Amino acid sequence: MSSSIQKNPSPGALAQGPRRLPSVERLVAGADGDDLAVYGRTAFTDAIRTVLAGLRAAGGRVPDDAEIRAAAVGRLVAERRRSLRPVFNLTGTVLHTNLGRALLPRSAAEAVAAVMVQASNLEYDLATGARGERDDHVEALICRLTGAEAAVVVNNNAAAVLLVLNALAMRKEVVVSRGELVEIGGSFRIPDVMVRAGCRLREVGTTNRTHLRDFADAIGPRTGLVMKVHPSNYAIAGFTAAADPAALHALCRERGVPLADDLGSGSLVDLAAYGLPPEPTIRAALERADVVTFSGDKLLGAVQCGIVAGRTDLIARIRRNPLKRALRVDKMTYAALEAVLRLYLHPERLAEELPTLRLLTRDRAAIAARARCLAPAVAERLSGWATVSVAECISQIGSGALPVETLPSAALVLTPDPAGGEPRRGAGGRCKRLAERLRTLPVPVIGRISDDAVVLDLRTLEDEAGLLDSLAALPPRGQGG
Repeated sequence: MSSSIQKNPSPGALAQGPRRLPSVERLVAGADGDDLAVYGRTAFTDAIRTVLAGLRAAGGRVPDDAEIRAAAVGRLVAERRRSLRPVFNLTGTVLHTNLGRALLPRSAAEAVAAVMVQASNLEYDLATGARGERDDHVEALICRLTGAEAAVVVNNNAAAVLLVLNALAMRKEVVVSRGELVEIGGSFRIPDVMVRAGCRLREVGTTNRTHLRDFADAIGPRTGLVMKVHPSNYAIAGFTAAADPAALHALCRERGVPLADDLGSGSLVDLAAYGLPPEPTIRAALERADVVTFSGDKLLGAVQCGIVAGRTDLIARIRRNPLKRALRVDKMTYAALEAVLRLYLHPERLAEELPTLRLLTRDRAAIAARARCLAPAVAERLSGWATVSVAECISQIGSGALPVETLPSAALVLTPDPAGGEPRRGAGGRCKRLAERLRTLPVPVIGRISDDAVVLDLRTLEDEAGLLDSLAALPPRGQGG
């Protein structure tokens, strides 16, 4: 007797079963013409194949054609979303390394756009018709603003330090105080950089006290450079001592050894004049050092770069070093840097036109007033997600600048509402979930979690309408929440 049960069905029989997926050709043929026009037939077809492969691996219910096409479009939308995107930095850290540090003024953005879309005179001397030097676009401005004799630009301050060490002290000793052998973000350590630059570290003094005599005893025939490193991301207090910078500079001149000062996040202006905690200025540093290195995208408020400013003969040696070419910057960096440096020529308008200084000098009362006005609209958009209140808070400058100094500010405090079984998560879990949802918005909103709430520090908020528009995309609680 023959059985009606086929124990080993053929592949063709399986294909005819209830879980059969539609063909790629059928799905593409029935696609919306607009989708094909926007994404292209090839990309749409590839997305369909990917969705089908996922369904085939997962098994279960076979969606209808429209659902499969929608899933493919969803993949294409996600793929087209830029990886590098604007966000709202409401963390309370003005110069946030992870969020791009300094914001450029509109004039700098326009200058960058202008040189991006057409040829420029990056290394071309318009007066002579001969090859030019790219540093010429900003060197005179840097010298005018700092008092330096010459200057070069590289891609960040770490590169500037590396270049100075390699150009001035390769295979020689570099004398540094033990209290200044710093490590900054990303495990960038001064001793490690010296090794990579081909120098030998000569430590002097102790962690908390270094005297002029320590430097005098260390400088000898094998010394190529004496280096000072500004402790921009920490502070040592208590029983401390440091060599007087002017006296150290005089000692170096007497011994014929250059003195380099790494300021890190150097400032072109006296911040105390704007009501901010004081920070050494580049001009003051150059009065007691031969070369100074500093960043462009920290307190200076420009684009990421590193600048070396100082004596003409030393800068010439640095410029001739082969590493200079490897570390050089492009036309967009020069365009942005030049535009920002020009703002410093009009100090009476600087606090208004330079975003970094504008944000750092905002008054707590003004920020609090803005928070009170904004709170009802934010509460409306976060209905079901969180209650909104206004509170005083503390901001910080960030990026290693003035690490122990703070700025009084005001914030919107979002206390998550428990819903849908979420009490089991606890307050911390609800805060984490709310922070995650805020990061999925069209323009992600980045705050900080503190005391069982998500805190949005408004010191750095200038686009209130944009924030409300982004928050409006938050789905009602229960729909994907």
